[in-house]
Amino acid sequence: MNAPDFNALLRAKLPEGMDLQIPPPCLLDMQGEFVDYVEGRSLSARFPVLPRYGNPLGHMQGGFIVAALDNTLGPFSYLVAPPSATVSLNTQYLRPVTSDIPHIVCTAWLVERTRAQLHLRAQAADPQGRVLALCQATAQVLEPR
Repeated sequence: MNAPDFNALLRAKLPEGMDLQIPPPCLLDMQGEFVDYVEGRSLSARFPVLPRYGNPLGHMQGGFIVAALDNTLGPFSYLVAPPSATVSLNTQYLRPVTSDIPHIVCTAWLVERTRAQLHLRAQAADPQGRVLALCQATAQVLEPR
């Protein structure tokens, strides 16, 4: 399913009375755009590779790659188990994100859900589908207030 109004979908999944800033400023700053959602299974988002994200080599700095992955994993975790919070995020870089790559596509998947935790994985890929980074995350399912 494409996600034409992802923000409305996310708001609808949150517990009643929970007031969150959707979309969050960090997603807006990175110009993230959700491109695909499969309920309970995966979420994909596209992020432009902007010159301001460059490290001294001209590659996308690793922290921005992780931020793009986290900006995909976080909303996905809320769709699976609102509310939840990331407690662990581990990333492996496979290839540099060079300045000739116009955007990266980050996809998050649910690996397993327990009563108290979500185990997630994600990847960042270039437009040709080459995997650039891999990520594993654990999110704690929070009790609604």
